[in-house]
Amino acid sequence: MGRYLVRRLLQLVPVFIGTTFLIYWLVWAVPGDPFAGKCGERRCPPEYVAALTEKYHLNENVFVQYAIYMKSLLQGDFGTTYSGRSINDIIATAYPNTLKLAVVALAIEAIIGLTAGVLTGLRRNGFLDNLVLVSSLFLIALPVFVVGFVLQWTFGVQWKIVTPTVSSEMPFSELLIPGFVLGSASMAYIARVSRTSIAENRRADYVRTAIAKGLPMRRVVGVHLLRNSLIPVVTLLGTDLGALMGGAIVTEGIFGINGIGRQVYRSIVTKESATVVSIVVVLVLVYLLMNLLVDLLYAALDPRIRYE
Repeated sequence: MGRYLVRRLLQLVPVFIGTTFLIYWLVWAVPGDPFAGKCGERRCPPEYVAALTEKYHLNENVFVQYAIYMKSLLQGDFGTTYSGRSINDIIATAYPNTLKLAVVALAIEAIIGLTAGVLTGLRRNGFLDNLVLVSSLFLIALPVFVVGFVLQWTFGVQWKIVTPTVSSEMPFSELLIPGFVLGSASMAYIARVSRTSIAENRRADYVRTAIAKGLPMRRVVGVHLLRNSLIPVVTLLGTDLGALMGGAIVTEGIFGINGIGRQVYRSIVTKESATVVSIVVVLVLVYLLMNLLVDLLYAALDPRIRYE
């Protein structure tokens, strides 16, 4: 396991470099004046533009700029915005909010999706099975912003059960609706995947053997059936954490959450390319580490899987 872990970590290095360079090049290639609007309605003085161009190495080619950026990144410095604000401070302020929202969404989709999948997988073609299938298709088909606005208006405006927007303290009670909105589509996928996995493994020989031994059904499902059926679900959940943080732009905008998604949107609008690249670099790193964690969890769930 130790050798496998070291090998996987070394494999992440070229993937990280290639991915971040591609992102950097795409942002660098976007046309437009990065200093537009920085001086109000009038054009910025040529001396100001020249000074910032030299400061941020914008007169260099993309390879030189990327090398300078990676050198600063290895020192823990994500750089500064064109207005002089530290990007480290922006990420430190916004990232915990998005992470908190993503964890709540992940917990909701895991609990509801897995419960629905297990119940329908054990009792197929019943009323509950049909209800879950229709509901999951409904959630997959609906865009996130539609689900968000409907739940916000229903629970926040019409019924006044929750506040329409999330406060700066972000208590758990205020994150339930945004978390459900953010994880709604993934929850539907988890329910369908776990249902199929449970239904297939229920016909396996080891389950029949466990039942023939007279083991309680709770132990058969919880120890034997569920453990072997969790592998595809763990894959979805593990890779979904990075996707949830990157896909929180709409949800954060609807509920007024000051997170990574809103910062990315603002940076794109204001052409703060360094901020966009830095935030995406953090998301790429989280996504790669979560993929590594998923691979390691496979061996814990299935004793037949061994890494060398």
